[in-house]
Amino acid sequence: MKIALAQIDPTVGDIPGNCEKIIGFHSRAAKLGADLVVFPELAVSGYPPLDLINRQGFVETCLSALNDLARKLTATPALVGCVVPNPSGQGRLAFNAAALLKDGRVKSTHFKSRLPSYDVFDEDRYFEPAKKWEPIDICGRRVGVTICEDIWQGPDQDRQRYSVDPSEQLKKQGIDLLINLSASPFCAGKGKVREELIRTLAGRLGVPVVLVNQVGGNDSLLFDGRSLAMKADGRLLARAEAFAEDLVMFDLDQGQGDMRPAPPEGSAELFRAIVMGIRDYLDKCGFSKVVLGLSGGIDSAVTAVLAAEAAGSDRVQVLAMPSEYSSLHSRTDAEILAKNLGLGFTTKPIDKVLNSYRDLLRLEFGDIAATLTEENLQARIRGALIMAFANHTGALALATGNKSELATGYCTLYGDMVGGLAPIGDLLKGQVYELASFINREEEIIPRRTIERPASAELRPDQTDQDSLPPYEQLDPILELLISEGLGMDSIVKRGYPAEVVQEVFRMVEMSEFKRRQSALVLRVTHKAFGEGRRIPIARGIRRGR
Repeated sequence: MKIALAQIDPTVGDIPGNCEKIIGFHSRAAKLGADLVVFPELAVSGYPPLDLINRQGFVETCLSALNDLARKLTATPALVGCVVPNPSGQGRLAFNAAALLKDGRVKSTHFKSRLPSYDVFDEDRYFEPAKKWEPIDICGRRVGVTICEDIWQGPDQDRQRYSVDPSEQLKKQGIDLLINLSASPFCAGKGKVREELIRTLAGRLGVPVVLVNQVGGNDSLLFDGRSLAMKADGRLLARAEAFAEDLVMFDLDQGQGDMRPAPPEGSAELFRAIVMGIRDYLDKCGFSKVVLGLSGGIDSAVTAVLAAEAAGSDRVQVLAMPSEYSSLHSRTDAEILAKNLGLGFTTKPIDKVLNSYRDLLRLEFGDIAATLTEENLQARIRGALIMAFANHTGALALATGNKSELATGYCTLYGDMVGGLAPIGDLLKGQVYELASFINREEEIIPRRTIERPASAELRPDQTDQDSLPPYEQLDPILELLISEGLGMDSIVKRGYPAEVVQEVFRMVEMSEFKRRQSALVLRVTHKAFGEGRRIPIARGIRRGR
């Protein structure tokens, strides 16, 4: 039995485009002699469809498209992830389903049981869970079909208190193979976790397990693909590419299949993920260009490299917007980087505009030089210029802030936070430096001085980040414990961090929630990013120490 893993990159809501992609991959697989072609979870609608599910006619359109696919995909059977209506009139409007398309019709549908409602997931809001689990016959094999969360186990999943294990239910009825259709979001290191999960499951069930995962970016969520097939003894049978569409084949009888190179790790993995996220956001939202501010600092430098890799250098415009506080080094380094990457480079000094603000506010505020008011004005002038270029050229403005800055509020609303997408908003400052080193691994693309000199916003004389923040070597681990692990102040202090520093970091994080709620969309690359997966009230008595 030859099975094809069709690892596609669907666009949420683009049902005709997704179906066209499904037909194309199916045709290629059929020509290669596949007996079955498997597509990811919700391949027809794209994942996650969110409140599109509740939009009038959406579910019915998905069902119509599925039936049309069944009439067209007659060369070989296919398992396709889709939305189908719940006809009972009770519960949610729809099912998250896997449909077997065979002989020109929808032969059977299999519904998702475990509907996650933690972190970035909210499926219980939209879907009704499965109430029965039955194997199907394909090429003389008894095949169990599951969907993404149905096979996951772990601390987050255990808290869901699922009442049933679909894999065990299928095992009791006797299966020769288990197939899982997934849209499993990426975070750093998750690929290895997912592979080990499949290896453990295959051993527990005593049968081969196949997982076909979505790839691509949909808003803040990134999907790494890495579809795979695992033998019952835990050996890999097939593996698809990471961060790219792919079609891989394996032969269940001969025990061999296509094996793509080992996936990237560390900074290489983060680089590939973020580049994919920027590229998909551009293409799926219809932007043809990118614009960002290039200050000569590390954050904007790394963002510029990522943008150039994602969009192509000819589609990226960078603005240098120096003030009297900008060092000659920063101005020079920004121009060198733009030249190294072949970017469109424009210099727009902001001194005259800043002086006009000083004069305008002098009567009420007096001399605002070197005050926080003036610092924020500089950031907001630059933000206005970036958005002017974005508006005039139809470009996507990229925010260049990192997670350490967003966490502590070391950023300016309507200033350096402007933009439609924050590519490095889920990277701590130390990770940004590591990514810069990765970028320069073969040649000096980012000027060495940009990486080596102390980080500074350059909004007042001789300013460095550490005037306002603890050293990043201390700050980043505290933020990781607070945000990712959810530890309290006492627990973090017990890890050896100074109590006064921990208390100040907590204060900054708590007081900055209102800023983060208004920030650009952050590409999620860790398991706890700022965005829809972190829901903290803003008005909650924090000024009284609660």
